[in-house]
Formats: sequence, structure tokens, C-alpha cells
Amino acid sequence: MRNPHNERLSSDNAAADPERKCILSGEHDARGALIRLAISPDGEVLPDVLARAPGRGAWLGVSRPDLEIALAKGKLKAALARAFKGAALTIPTDLPERIEAALTRTLTDRLGLELKAGKLLMGSDRIAENARAGKVAWLAHAADAGEDGSRKLDQAWRVGEEEEGSGRAGVRLPLDRAALSVALGRDNVVHLALTDAAAATRLNAVLQRLLHFLGRPQAEGAVAGSDCTSAGAALAIPSAG
Repeated sequence: MRNPHNERLSSDNAAADPERKCILSGEHDARGALIRLAISPDGEVLPDVLARAPGRGAWLGVSRPDLEIALAKGKLKAALARAFKGAALTIPTDLPERIEAALTRTLTDRLGLELKAGKLLMGSDRIAENARAGKVAWLAHAADAGEDGSRKLDQAWRVGEEEEGSGRAGVRLPLDRAALSVALGRDNVVHLALTDAAAATRLNAVLQRLLHFLGRPQAEGAVAGSDCTSAGAALAIPSAG
């Protein structure tokens, strides 16, 4: 898993977000960038993406395609046996699907929180107006958003950020308009924007972890003022270990 310094999903304070080691790749990354696995009382291995379950945990930093290969070849079973000291375990055959669903839910939950806080904008006209005024910190489009409408909002954003010609563009989300509409309780949600830089940092951290798991390129320029995918301050995830 790539881990250049400016792509950490945590703060620069190592004590605040210590590194963990992926049980499959052996590579280290910030805890907030990895996915924690925990054991249920009956021994089932389950995703613990918020890192809140008690007891020992195991950490994954690989993409879903790599995880599926490791699961099929028995490498995941062996790695988990080492991580959990030989405890009796049951690995669900749909573990990759469960992880993706949990990461997606974390993303939609975060969007919902920012909406309740009044920091999430929806609607092309409203987003364009705020973007041109330099009031948009993060811009995104549904997976099935039209190219023309997305380009127009991207251009408005670049104008507001005084970055015309930079190629900065909103991120294409791994959710279509139907999924976004259900998650946010609104009709026909196609484009989204955040007006608060701290909210953008929080949201981007969650999104980058999902994109990495899906094996998708991370979202360049998704946050105003970022040089690539830097998330800045931390995605705060408490951990039991």
C-alpha cells in the first residue's frame, strides 16, 4: 500500500494515530488508513471499520481484489491465525462484500452528519454559485452523473479557487444518484459540495479509504488547497488494538 507522507489520513502526530501493520502485505500505515478486523463472540471474523470492538484486532491495508485472492488461496486464513494466536475462527465467504458495505456506510453516515451540520450543499445551481464565490472546499459527483454537468461545476470550482487551467475536478464517488438520494433522504442527489475545510478533511479521509479498498485511484484535487490526496488532519478512530 502506497504511503507517501502527504497521503496519510491522520495527523502528523504519530501518538494520535499510531501505525499498524497489514497482516497480508506486511506494510505499515496509519491506523486510520487501514481496516480493522475483529472476532465476534462466536468466533466469526467481521469488519470493525470504526475500530471500536474490544479485544485483539487484525489490520488490512490491501484492496478488495487482493483480499479476494488471499481469501481464495488460504493466505487470509493463515494470516488471521497468526494475528489471533491460533484462536478458532470462522471467515465469512462474503467478508470482502461486508467490508465494502461497512466502508460505504461510514461514508454515507459522514455525509449525513455534514448535512445535518449545514455544511453539505446539493443542487447544481447552489453549488455553482458557492463554487464561483470560493466557498466550496470539496466537490463530488455521483457515479452516474452526466459529464457535461460535472465539467461545468468543476470549472466553477476552479474559477472560485483561482486555479483555472489546473485540471482540479470534483471526485467521482463510488455511489450512484439513487444510493446518494437514499442515504441523504433527498430526491435526485447528483452533485455534492462541502463549504467547510475541516468537514472536507473528515469526509475525504473516509472516502480515500473506501477508494483504496475498491482498487480505484485516489481522488486527486478532491479537497480545495490539497496538492493531491492529502487529507490533512485525522479521521479520528478509537482503537482497542
